[in-house]
Amino acid sequence: MSKNKKMRINEYITCSEVRLVDQDANQHGLVSLAEALKIAKDAGLDLVEVSPNSSPPVCRIMDYGKLSYHKKKQVTSKKGRVSLKEIKFRPNTDVGDFNIKLKKITAFITAGNRVKITVTFRGREMQHKDLGMVILDRVEQALHEVADIDQTPQQEGKQLHMIVSPRKS
Repeated sequence: MSKNKKMRINEYITCSEVRLVDQDANQHGLVSLAEALKIAKDAGLDLVEVSPNSSPPVCRIMDYGKLSYHKKKQVTSKKGRVSLKEIKFRPNTDVGDFNIKLKKITAFITAGNRVKITVTFRGREMQHKDLGMVILDRVEQALHEVADIDQTPQQEGKQLHMIVSPRKS
């Protein structure tokens, strides 16, 4: 059924005969609308027109409230699929490893996810925080076409991190 058409239920169905499918997916064949409504009412469910364009229209006996709840839940779950991924670097990350991690970041961003890029320092590496900023600057320059910076680089303890998100068109 097309997205802009509303499903007709119970008394709002206008045809005189329908092809009836019950709640257990058993076919009842051609049935008058009054009889289909009676069967649905006896089952304590709704008569829903699922295929209005066919001749005669196909109606199914189901719980319409449950159907609309699941459709609404599907729409909202699709909206909330953006998540925060994390890629970790070290101050002495080599060019090959850097390129592989950069490809992974671009894949996450093109999939619509936000990415937290973290540079972790250990021991004496803490004296060279400027190397971490160099790595984050290289990432920023490589991603300037596909990503926007949500959070500029910040130092928290032994980690330096920034957050990037897909560029809004």
